[in-house]
Amino acid sequence: MGTRLLVYDRTRPRGEFWLRSAWATGARIYKSLGRIDAYFGASSWAEALDWLVAQGPDESIDEIQYWGHGKWGKVYIANDILSVTALDRGHALHERMKRLKARLAPDGRSLVWFRTCETFGANAGQAFATGLTDFLDCRAAGHTYVIHALQSGLHGLRPGETPHWSNLEGIARGTALAPLEAYNSAPSAPNPLHFMT
Repeated sequence: MGTRLLVYDRTRPRGEFWLRSAWATGARIYKSLGRIDAYFGASSWAEALDWLVAQGPDESIDEIQYWGHGKWGKVYIANDILSVTALDRGHALHERMKRLKARLAPDGRSLVWFRTCETFGANAGQAFATGLTDFLDCRAAGHTYVIHALQSGLHGLRPGETPHWSNLEGIARGTALAPLEAYNSAPSAPNPLHFMT
């Protein structure tokens, strides 16, 4: 079994002290419960990817969770964006993403889970899920709803698969091509789970 890692956004934008504190506290709790092997608060995607690649260099990475903000097809560390464009040759994060791929378990066994709002929703979210799984040759998971203690709209994808969830799931206003607002997580929404799950 390889290593299980968690990265969270450690930046502290105005008005979000309690949210960032919750991510940091949650990471410590997950570690104490044995759900992860190590965690790191990152201030940029370059820093996050460098930390991930440096962990346990003699074993594969079986699981990565990221806790932070997201929007359709994007995940943020403060204003630093990770999206499907990071997979393009010439992008500032491309080489780091290649190094991460080399650390993941073979045969698509690793999981990268974005515990962020809306990241797998709409057309952009489905394109991100597909691009990421194919590039990294891993499983990926993400949400289509706004998440908090309750996290709805969880979906997973394997390399070579096409998204099985609707590109309209979670959209409260707008279209799959131009989403404007997402629904909040609710027990009646698809695939809800508690943040401690």
